[in-house]
Amino acid sequence: QPQPQPLPKGRDLFRSQRKESEGSVDCPNLEFEYGDADGHGAELAELYSYTEEPELSHNRRCFEEDFHTQVPDRRWLELDRAQQKAYVMRLLDGLEVVNRDRRLRVARAILYLAQGVFGDCDNEGDVLHWSRHNSFLLYQLGTFSAFLELLNMEIENSQACSSALRKPAISLADSTELRVLLSVMYLMVENIRVEQESDPPEWKTCRETFRMELSFPVHAEEPFALLLFTMVTKFCSGHAPHFPMKKVLLLLWKVLLFTLGGFEALQAMKVRRREELGLPPLPEDSIQVVRGMRAASPPTCAIELVEQQQQQQQQQKRGNRSRRPLMKQDSLDIYNERDPFKNDEGGVDEEENDEVDSGMEGELDLMERDAIIPAMPAQRLPIERVSFPKGLPWAPKVRQKDIEHFLEASRNKFIGFTLGQDTETLIGLPRPIHESVKTLKQHKYVSISDVQIKNEEELEKCPLSLGEEEVQETPCEVLYRAMLYNLPQYMIALLKILLAAAPTSKAKTDSINILADVLPEEMPITVLQSMKLGIDVNRHKEIIVKSISALLLLLLKHFKLNHIYQFEYVSQHLVFANCIPLILKFFNQNIMSYITAKNSISVLDYPHCTVCDLPELTAESLEAGDNSQFCWRNLFSCINLLRVLNKLTKWKHSRTMMLVVFKSAPILKRALKVKQAMMQLYVLKLLKIQTKYLGRQWRKSNMKTMSAIYQKVRHRMNDDWAYGNDIDARPWDFQAEECTLRANIEAFNSRRYDKPQDSEFAPVDNCLQSVLGQRLELPEDFHYSYELWLEREVFSQPIRWEELLRCQ
Repeated sequence: QPQPQPLPKGRDLFRSQRKESEGSVDCPNLEFEYGDADGHGAELAELYSYTEEPELSHNRRCFEEDFHTQVPDRRWLELDRAQQKAYVMRLLDGLEVVNRDRRLRVARAILYLAQGVFGDCDNEGDVLHWSRHNSFLLYQLGTFSAFLELLNMEIENSQACSSALRKPAISLADSTELRVLLSVMYLMVENIRVEQESDPPEWKTCRETFRMELSFPVHAEEPFALLLFTMVTKFCSGHAPHFPMKKVLLLLWKVLLFTLGGFEALQAMKVRRREELGLPPLPEDSIQVVRGMRAASPPTCAIELVEQQQQQQQQQKRGNRSRRPLMKQDSLDIYNERDPFKNDEGGVDEEENDEVDSGMEGELDLMERDAIIPAMPAQRLPIERVSFPKGLPWAPKVRQKDIEHFLEASRNKFIGFTLGQDTETLIGLPRPIHESVKTLKQHKYVSISDVQIKNEEELEKCPLSLGEEEVQETPCEVLYRAMLYNLPQYMIALLKILLAAAPTSKAKTDSINILADVLPEEMPITVLQSMKLGIDVNRHKEIIVKSISALLLLLLKHFKLNHIYQFEYVSQHLVFANCIPLILKFFNQNIMSYITAKNSISVLDYPHCTVCDLPELTAESLEAGDNSQFCWRNLFSCINLLRVLNKLTKWKHSRTMMLVVFKSAPILKRALKVKQAMMQLYVLKLLKIQTKYLGRQWRKSNMKTMSAIYQKVRHRMNDDWAYGNDIDARPWDFQAEECTLRANIEAFNSRRYDKPQDSEFAPVDNCLQSVLGQRLELPEDFHYSYELWLEREVFSQPIRWEELLRCQ
């Protein structure tokens, strides 16, 4: 009889499915540690494109020609500190010359110093050491200020702009001066920003001074970051197509990271702010919780079935009767998963995605499942079981609004009337409701944003009695004030560049050219050169995506902590500029291949290429790439974009509906195949907020995803995310919600930043003598046109004295 034949097949399939769910075949667990930025060497390497490699030796020549005339028969490393200072001062004097070419040669010599005088070094560690040493030296002698002046001159250089506009194709040669200046500034910012334990005390003082100089400008009226934002908008408007955008964006991101602070500094600021406001401490450190998470590998259906089967067999000795209802129910689940008409909203995309996504949705054929049930030996189960950490990772949170909604529903049900926002009076309610309210209040969480919104409401109601608001002058506040009036343009420009750099974007004639600082003057001739340029272009785009995603997230997080309405203002303009569909479009690709892309040539990376003899490049070595399991910058970009999307949609029902309308569920489910805990967490958060709108059939067909949401995402008590009964899920007042928010933001901006408009609250002087006796500030050139003014405004105007006397 051939009946036992299916057993080995079932076992093999079970093993292969276990392998897939544990991520040993297609989707390995990624050993990725999220942080503010990548390693120091990697961040410096990403500043240069491979096309720029010949310029490294050009910088060295410029330095050595000048150095050997000034200090013959000596090396830079052999000079003492005083001699090094004297030489740098002579170089800085050379920046003052009128001749443009001589100025550029001096700037290249300074760039060579900032790059770590690699000609005198033997290994990469020495290059990075001398790069840091020289960066601090250059800063102490005022190099950054000198280069800032030169950068302003280059930005205003109308000749370079007009020549770039006339060219049919822009290349590296059009942005030479700008690239040299930005490279020196980036190396200084990055080297001084990164702290090391061995740093001497004067370096630590230097770092704080530099941070203050970038945050609170003394001479300039605007912070340095604003100048870079202006470069971005000028580039996107088409007036300066030669600007090297990758370098500008990298420098902008690092300046924001340095002046505002990274994620750990932000967490410390949040804790301190809560203490100042008298709020209870945070229930946990979110950074540490996420770092401790494992990637989701839910147990396969077979294991669940076997466990249930064994429990039932122990409870009831009649195994056949207990097994049949279980198999029937599971059969229904499988037919639901495979039914091509299972979800009218999701359509074919959902169904195809479910079949592909074997990592999260294990499926077995009915015949094979029948075979597996009796065949699995009981003693092997403890070895092969997937173990989950005990307990849930996050403490549950409850908002004041949730308690009010719960009491409103309870009072309507048991008493027949409500008491508004009163959460203390529980008379007439049954005992279980008392217990529920007590539990809700135990987990009540008041955010800094809640306090800020309440304060803002009070200031709007009583502007006179509460007086002027004391605004703390933080780097974030200074930046927001500077950005405020052009903020919509800045956001649109960043998203335009992000769209052009996204791998899913098609080349269009009207899209902006972001490759001006990667394309060589002479296009490649050989296949090898074309391959190298192709890798360089892809790498260039990836770095742009990385810098934009990181700086957007930094801005949103810091503005949210500084004031909720600053965050909402930036968020609204990102939403108006179609940020939500843009991020979804970015993820609508094979995300696994994007994260594992090998768009780098490690032998050409700085500082390796400066101290090692370069091997002959072949097509095979270019295709091979490096040995890493994944591309750090691409995974970093994906997590940042998911976090930005979460920030934009959290508690905003109209924006959550945008996720539903743009059919984000299958796109996000595909992203769950990446076995990295932090990325999965933010994908699951996005799926959780829209689950109630996706329909019962979707939830039924995606129970593994629902289970993963339950395990990974924070629970909100009374949140009906899994059932769709939430009163907030009513679609008719979504537009009103956005309009109310916009009105609140405009009221906040005008109250805090438009000082002249508040004149209606100022006291009025009614005394004629004091009004006439006031000194008026007249323009400097007024005395030139004084007689003309008298003639026009006084003598030529007829005065009817009778009427004037009658009025008195």
